[in-house]
Amino acid sequence: MKNRLKTLRAERDWTQARLAQELDVSRQTVNALETGKYDPSLPLAFRIARLFERPIEEIFLENAAP
Repeated sequence: MKNRLKTLRAERDWTQARLAQELDVSRQTVNALETGKYDPSLPLAFRIARLFERPIEEIFLENAAP
């Protein structure tokens, strides 16, 4: 699943470690989310949306069909 996490994090000038702390996850989880290697659980997706004050659909993008 594609997402805008890296961009949103950069807009706040946060490191991956800072975002991880805000979300109560590991920095490795943030890295995996940003690189698309891990899809968040629904509760984590809601926490991310609340943190960035945006709808989930604005952060997480469906992969387009080939």
